[in-house]
Amino acid sequence: MPILEAKGVTRYFGGLAAVSNVDFDLRQGEILGLIGPNGAGKTTLFNLISAVISPRSGSITFRDREIVGLKPHEICRMGVARTFQTVKVFSNMSALHNVLLGAYFGRQDRMATTDAVSEATALLEFVELAEATATPAKDLTLASQKRLEVARALATQPEVLLLDEMMEGLNPSEVVRAMSLVKRIQERGVTVVMIEHVMRAIMSVCDRIIVLHHGAKIAEGTPEEISANQEVVEVYFGERTDAANI
Repeated sequence: MPILEAKGVTRYFGGLAAVSNVDFDLRQGEILGLIGPNGAGKTTLFNLISAVISPRSGSITFRDREIVGLKPHEICRMGVARTFQTVKVFSNMSALHNVLLGAYFGRQDRMATTDAVSEATALLEFVELAEATATPAKDLTLASQKRLEVARALATQPEVLLLDEMMEGLNPSEVVRAMSLVKRIQERGVTVVMIEHVMRAIMSVCDRIIVLHHGAKIAEGTPEEISANQEVVEVYFGERTDAANI
């Protein structure tokens, strides 16, 4: 049974269907990739799942419970956390205090301060920011801010983590580290959905991939199936080409 499922999800902005009748299911323990050209509806779908906006029609369920109509903090406390396409950190707060916010406010149970600090410190070590505990978030590199955002999301103890272009703007070595982090998150037992334009990352770490175009789902399958799908290739490159180049 899927841990997260959407049926017929649709959202319009004016007369434009940003997401159009999208169905998908997320299987527990997998890494699901969500790809498509700019404007395909990927972040809008994340915003619908996390209740930043509401669908015009359709159903979204988490562990068989309808979550459309809930507030973002309620969905987070149920076990669905996210990061953002444009990194969102509390710039003047230390890395440790950024993660503590997730531990204090993003989960159902209340934590003692000593336990929260211990867990936040461990999460900073997990995302390779152990030496940045006292560093203001604004003084971190973009790659480090992205990892900090992941640590804050993990502090909410999610069952599902939505990663929105975690690798955008990173250099090749930083992308490799980010790919490793995503796999290690999966190994912690967290189910992952990742929006990404770095095809090398998507094809390397994802178990399954969904492709959106103009708000509609046009393909779904394993990385091998997606890379061999000529419609997907044409969406990305505008003409017939060798699918192996994706």
